[in-house]
Amino acid sequence: MTVTLQYLLDRLAISDFLTTYANAVDTRDWALYRTLFTADAHIDYTAAVGIEGTVDEVVSWLETTMEMFSATQHLVSNEMVTIDGDTATVRAMFFNPMHFAGKDAPFFECGGWYNHELVRHGDGWRSVRLWEDFSWTTMGK
Repeated sequence: MTVTLQYLLDRLAISDFLTTYANAVDTRDWALYRTLFTADAHIDYTAAVGIEGTVDEVVSWLETTMEMFSATQHLVSNEMVTIDGDTATVRAMFFNPMHFAGKDAPFFECGGWYNHELVRHGDGWRSVRLWEDFSWTTMGK
């Protein structure tokens, strides 16, 4: 593979996309979350006992579900990216420690992979499809 300036710019933009995704979820900025997806995107969190559906359906579910946590961190790493013109596929690991809301509430940690099918959009990359591969979970005090 020949590394071009465009390839490097795309890789940086895709890395920023993943960081923005994690930040949007952790700050519960659902308007920002929506900007990361195409209008017809399909999101599938069923591997993590979530839902699958449109961006609107998933945002509605996230708004309710995330209320049970007082703190979350979505850490994304080990990005495997394949770029083909104006499309890209991404597989990136996540580590997600979360703390349930309430005094003496337990913490919850999980890990797995985010998989995105991306398309180049006028001002960046957008996800057409997101699905999780869930790997492990722990719970403790």
